[in-house]
Amino acid sequence: MAALNPPVCDFGWSAPDFSLPGTDGQQHSLASVRGPKGLLLVFICNHCPYVQAVLDRLIRDFRALQAEGIGCVAISSNDVAAYPEDGFEQMQALAQRLDFPFPYLYDESQAVARAYGAVCTPDFFGFNGDLKLQYRGRLDASGRQPGPADARRELFEAMVQVAQTGQGPQEQVASIGCSIKWREA
Repeated sequence: MAALNPPVCDFGWSAPDFSLPGTDGQQHSLASVRGPKGLLLVFICNHCPYVQAVLDRLIRDFRALQAEGIGCVAISSNDVAAYPEDGFEQMQALAQRLDFPFPYLYDESQAVARAYGAVCTPDFFGFNGDLKLQYRGRLDASGRQPGPADARRELFEAMVQVAQTGQGPQEQVASIGCSIKWREA
């Protein structure tokens, strides 16, 4: 399975609305997950080694960004018929086991992943307070294995900048990960 990279940031692109069920038993929308200074939305799944390599860092950075006024949410859109470990019950178990400090949403129809143009897991979308895209980079230098403990926190730094200025950094390194597992048409 070859790794994929999402495209570079399309600055100013507007976040599409959605309404999805969360592992917390609630329905979540774009309006309910956004923070006063922006939104960080990431497409992840349970089975991806790239996601597994960064989950602890993701949780750390999401907690810190929420304190900066950035809403944070994760969405799984994979085809669960082909990848049952990404099913809703398994999502609930993972979110509970790791005490996710953010909603973990299930995009069963894959419509939200398509609307966002998600390519891989993890695929990060960082929006400012006006829900205009400002970041489409990576978390840090991690790949299939966690990066060094002192790796620069690229996503965190970029989203703090977005929270403070409304603008993301011009230089961004694309994320890398497994492809979204699309259902057969």
